[in-house]
Amino acid sequence: MINLLTLLTIVLALITGWRLMRVLELVRDLRDEDEHITTKDNNFNGIAFLVFLVVGFAGMIWFTIDAKKYLLPVAASKNGALTDAYLYQNFALIMVVFFITQFLLFYYAWKYQYKKDRKALFYPDNHKLEFWWTVIPAVVLMGLIVYGLKLWISITAPAPKDAMVVEVYGKQFDWTARYSGEDNKLARSNFKLITDANPLGVDSIDVTGMDDKIVNELHLPVNKTVVFKFHSRDIIHSAYFPHLRAQMNCVPGMTTEFVVEPTITTDSMRLIAHNDKFDYVLLCNKICGVAHYNMRMKLVIESEADFKKWYATQNYVFARPEVSAPATPVTVVDSTKTAEAAVTPNKVIASKK
Repeated sequence: MINLLTLLTIVLALITGWRLMRVLELVRDLRDEDEHITTKDNNFNGIAFLVFLVVGFAGMIWFTIDAKKYLLPVAASKNGALTDAYLYQNFALIMVVFFITQFLLFYYAWKYQYKKDRKALFYPDNHKLEFWWTVIPAVVLMGLIVYGLKLWISITAPAPKDAMVVEVYGKQFDWTARYSGEDNKLARSNFKLITDANPLGVDSIDVTGMDDKIVNELHLPVNKTVVFKFHSRDIIHSAYFPHLRAQMNCVPGMTTEFVVEPTITTDSMRLIAHNDKFDYVLLCNKICGVAHYNMRMKLVIESEADFKKWYATQNYVFARPEVSAPATPVTVVDSTKTAEAAVTPNKVIASKK
């Protein structure tokens, strides 16, 4: 409410100032006075431009430094550090250009103020100058683009074969994760198999799912390459790891993925951020419904030894292949036939007698 009142006060003050200027213009017109700008006025305006330049630079520098407290801490992944460095290079280039152009703009406003004894030079074109101010920005931008493409190719390169595979499954309004287990292979899944007991639609016949584990909290070993595979049950979600500088859309009917290598544990980041309660988090970065704000999952990055201890305590293994249990013979009798059936956890195999 205070911010709104402040904004309204500023707007009303501007409107009042503008109306006062209009009144002064009308008074001058009624008195039939000619507007005359003196040398003193020009000097005052020129100096005011320089003052505005200095104050503006000082304010921008101060606000930029002050805004750091609202930014994310250092990137906690290998690719995140690379993208941050690329971003800072762009910022540095923009700042250099900004300072040069703004200095020249306000400095020239003071230096070339109107004077009666000075005549403006008519300077319509300069082909050499136009050539250089076209070529130099083009070369700089091309360099940034080429470097950015090389960085993108490196980030999207195929993961090593020993990379850990983790599925992240999104739905309104929560996340579920599935680890691939010791064989590093996820069992097949299909939306047609989704039930209350099988929320991810895992194919229980797929033997690669014997060791898959489903969890509601993500844990990752530090300095270990991880391949995230993303799915969605209902609408488009966006899996966003802000501290890892990674994001990928989760699209129904598709598998999307990215590769990430965490480099800073949760405990270490708490020291860096000076926050004992800091936690990594997985967010949804698409407005996916009324409870979008609540779609988040805790992420813990820890040493490999601690990760193995945590993983050993996770017991939710959904997939139960039929080969894992012996058949139990039963006899089924009806009015037309007698059948001896073998019942397994997944299906009934019957044979006629």
